[in-house]
Amino acid sequence: MYDLVILGGGPAGYLAAERAGEAGLNTALIEKGHLGGVCLNEGCVPSKTILYSSKLYSQARHSEAFGVSVRDASFDLQKVMARKEKVVGMLRKGIASTLKKKKVTVVGAEGVILPRTDNTFRIQAGTEVVEGKKLLICTGSEAIRIPIPGADRPDVYTNREILSVDHIPERFVVIGGGVIGLEIANFFAEVGSRVTVIELLPAIGGPVDIEIASALRKEMEKKEIEFKLDSKVVEIGEKSVVYEAEGKRETAAADIVLMSVGRRPVTRRLGFENLNLFIDRGAIRVDERGRTNVPGVWAAGDVNGMSMLAHTAYREGEVCINDILGKKDRMRYDAVPGVIYTHPEVATIGYTQQDAAEKGIPVTTAKLPMSYSGRYLAENEGGRGFCKVVVNSETRALIGVHMIGSICSEMIYGTAPMIENELRVEDVAELVFPHPTVSEIIKDTIRQVK
Repeated sequence: MYDLVILGGGPAGYLAAERAGEAGLNTALIEKGHLGGVCLNEGCVPSKTILYSSKLYSQARHSEAFGVSVRDASFDLQKVMARKEKVVGMLRKGIASTLKKKKVTVVGAEGVILPRTDNTFRIQAGTEVVEGKKLLICTGSEAIRIPIPGADRPDVYTNREILSVDHIPERFVVIGGGVIGLEIANFFAEVGSRVTVIELLPAIGGPVDIEIASALRKEMEKKEIEFKLDSKVVEIGEKSVVYEAEGKRETAAADIVLMSVGRRPVTRRLGFENLNLFIDRGAIRVDERGRTNVPGVWAAGDVNGMSMLAHTAYREGEVCINDILGKKDRMRYDAVPGVIYTHPEVATIGYTQQDAAEKGIPVTTAKLPMSYSGRYLAENEGGRGFCKVVVNSETRALIGVHMIGSICSEMIYGTAPMIENELRVEDVAELVFPHPTVSEIIKDTIRQVK
């Protein structure tokens, strides 16, 4: 009998298991695949690993402006993929080692929830039944395949298969202009593919600020990526993708197709009906402490459908464990950063100007080009980026920051405590940023707010 059973070993599950083990809870973690979930094995880490290789390759080929010439630069996909596997393998071992130190029992099997017996939660895991006093569900999400003719063709990949591709296609089509689609499009464009991105909406990047989305599209078009916006894919054929745009049918040539149209929580065929869990639009409904409608059951990560990001999942897992331990804590989503790891990067947090307008929040915005930063200008040639801030006009509090440019992913975290603590323009003006750093652009932009 365990104090806590965790179903799923992705970011929410394994970090929650670590925190539970630290607190002395006798914990079992059930995971059918590799520890680390989609993020480590099929998403965040492997994609960033190969993207860094394509970035180095692109820099080597376009470094003359910096006084550096690289002759005969080449890209070895097999070596890149081998390094990717090495990185992923090292991190898997690190998670396993940490869980062992925290005395967490890892059960390597698919878990299915059985009907309850008295106050005990029972999970069938392979040939054994794991029992616990409390249950935390962290089963994650899966890629969506739109039901169109040809969607099941062998040359149609999701994020899982594309990260193990064994050759660079001449023509590569991405269905979906969201975060994953754009990152993979960036990779293949930098290593020589002719890339087309087909997006149903009028802009790329999903919910990002419209000015940021427009700037990112222009930067990616410099890599000769072709965008087909307001376009609906209707069929995938032999080396082709058929889509409708402005009432006409068009065709894009494709040797490989990436279907990247979103993800959905994994809630089916796991025995959730045996607990009568409240499932809302495919996700487990939870409150701000991660509690479900069933006493003794919590849910964290993509399965709750709140914010499908690994760093959100980490925090949600911590909140659940704190609640289990009786510690006061709650999940807050107003200052969760988001990043698109294209080249250049996009980093956002808080409200966009459009979000604020929809909620009736009066705002003032300010914007500065990244070239305003001496450090940025010294290390970037020809790139067009900017920082945009959104401030509540009545309170003068910072409520949103949106950036496009190099290393934005490493700067955006600094704005989280500003937004969390409702810092005003005047408060940020008193902070000291190191010089010369690109991060100074945040303070400089905020100071532009009138």
